[in-house]
Amino acid sequence: MPQSLAQILIHLVFSTKNREPLLTTDKLAPTISYLAGTLNAIGCPAIAVGGGPDHVHLLFALKRTL
Repeated sequence: MPQSLAQILIHLVFSTKNREPLLTTDKLAPTISYLAGTLNAIGCPAIAVGGGPDHVHLLFALKRTL
């Protein structure tokens, strides 16, 4: 029986406007949790989520139907 296997990994990086250091330590952790939860909720498992005061990195597997 034929089957189609695919795995697409996305490394998404985005930053704050003008690279302002707006994501302080107390704001970064909830932001990371929110982003990872949102990705998992839409069926795109988060592999790694992190960042710094002026940017965020997301590594996730894209859902096959998206």
